Amino acid sequence: MPLKKRRYPFQNTSIRYTIFIYFTVSALAASIFIGLSMYSRMSGQMSAAIQEENQILINQLSRTTDTYLRTIMKLSDSLYYGAVKNADLSDSSINREITLLYDNNKDNVENIALLSNDGRLLEAVPAARLKTNLDVTSEPWFRNTLEKTENLHFSIPQVQYIFDANENQYRWVISVTRAVEITQGPYTDQGVLLIDIRYNSLEQLFDSVSLGNGGYVYLISSGGDIIYHPRAQLLDSGIARENNVKASEYRDGNHEELFEGKKRLVTVKSVGYTGWKIVGVTPMDGVSLNNLKTKLFVVFIIAFILFILSIINSYISSRITDPIKELEKSVNEIEEGHLETNVYAGGSYEIQHLGNSIQNMARQIRRLMDDIVAEHESKRKSEFDTLQSQINPHFLYNTLDIIVWMIENERQSEAVKAVTALARFFRISLSKGKSIIPVRDELEHVRNYLMIQSMRYKNKFTYSIEAGEGVEELASLKLMLQPLVENAIYHGMEFMDGDGEILIKAWREGDDLYMSVGDNGLGMTQEQVENLFAAAEHVPSRRGSGIGVRNVNERIKLYFGKEYGLVIDSEPDEGTTVTAHLPAVPYEQVAQKVT
Repeated sequence: MPLKKRRYPFQNTSIRYTIFIYFTVSALAASIFIGLSMYSRMSGQMSAAIQEENQILINQLSRTTDTYLRTIMKLSDSLYYGAVKNADLSDSSINREITLLYDNNKDNVENIALLSNDGRLLEAVPAARLKTNLDVTSEPWFRNTLEKTENLHFSIPQVQYIFDANENQYRWVISVTRAVEITQGPYTDQGVLLIDIRYNSLEQLFDSVSLGNGGYVYLISSGGDIIYHPRAQLLDSGIARENNVKASEYRDGNHEELFEGKKRLVTVKSVGYTGWKIVGVTPMDGVSLNNLKTKLFVVFIIAFILFILSIINSYISSRITDPIKELEKSVNEIEEGHLETNVYAGGSYEIQHLGNSIQNMARQIRRLMDDIVAEHESKRKSEFDTLQSQINPHFLYNTLDIIVWMIENERQSEAVKAVTALARFFRISLSKGKSIIPVRDELEHVRNYLMIQSMRYKNKFTYSIEAGEGVEELASLKLMLQPLVENAIYHGMEFMDGDGEILIKAWREGDDLYMSVGDNGLGMTQEQVENLFAAAEHVPSRRGSGIGVRNVNERIKLYFGKEYGLVIDSEPDEGTTVTAHLPAVPYEQVAQKVT
């Protein structure tokens, strides 16, 4: 019994009619969906817009506050490093330096004082004295500063109570303290540097800021203490309350909360070093939409959409039909493998765009097939160049330690020699991003490297560099000899008895350039030599430039051809000689082609 063929809706109808039916049904479904979601969508958009505006305003205020605080932090650094740290308070006074810095910042600063660790006032600008019977060593801010010496400490706003000066007695300030090192004769001890910031200078940053619709901005510490609030007097008197403790727990961003029976939008932004938070508050009733107007607007939009869709429905269905058939013929040609087929690109914009995209896709397939080999080779070059650009920080640190040791032991001439060698080493390592350099520069690069290593190992080995006539102006691969010399030092002679010898040669034989690195170190077995070239992946050297011997060999082959590379001749306890084989080509000729 033959199977009955299953029939589908609109199976025998035309494309145009099918599109018309489906388009109409989809339009009705979309209209219903729009009617259900328009109100919530528009409300969400308005809320998002207000949140974004609040976020922008809070971020701008945060940057302004951060700049203000950084000015105070820079003043603290200037006082410490420019006046206190290098001064001997037993011989000279630093009052002049502190006064100069105070005069330059007195619009924002109330007092600057330097206190010893036992609470004595060493310096104060403007001139002041500690209040009688006030033991600053028992103050929490004083103990906290000496316990956490690495930080700057910001207090909450307070009436200045430390100094006995009538004109400053009722000034509101924010104190910034830090632990400092004080020198008095042969003795060095800790002290506290105190800067009182004028509260009104910080207050001015916030006074002119308003979020609109009954919103406002305030500033709190990381513990929830209010630093600035536009309703500070009402809060102090208990007439108003603020949800500042909960706000201090919020992460940066927008949050909705219920406070005293009212919903409100809270925008939080942390301020840099201090841990302070700027909090913007906007009542949610200022964000909601008018329900009646919104519903009427939604109904109008739905009716307008249905009207427009009914007009363009028949036009679209007929417009799409014929171009689709022509496009299908072109796609069938490409499917059969004819990538050069001219694809039809008529009809509506979408069909034209689709036809052009298919045409471009076919061309790109052919282009990618042609470029894939070259791209693979370029990727390998990029990987090798990345390895080449790496510089082991331990080599730099050790070199700098040697230079510091020479300077401390008054061996200035040797320090100058080491610094010069290091500078030349890095200059040639960079080479303006070039991968091909003259043999002269490659030999100079390894000469500087050997000079530094010889100083580091205290002349444990000797070295010599020999270059044949006419060799120095030939082309060489940058950072080729250094990894070979690293192996000679670290693996060849680091654990050997007696003095090591390293011999570097460069010579030409006809159309070939040879550069070798030989040592009288421990040597290698044939198996060890073969293992150096066994792996296919790029294995960086663990100590030096980041380029292992295997990678040097692959770089030579990649840049100059498979017939070139490294040859290793080694015997246990006899030493090792690694010879690099390159084409003998003038540098100027190669530099135009390879970088």
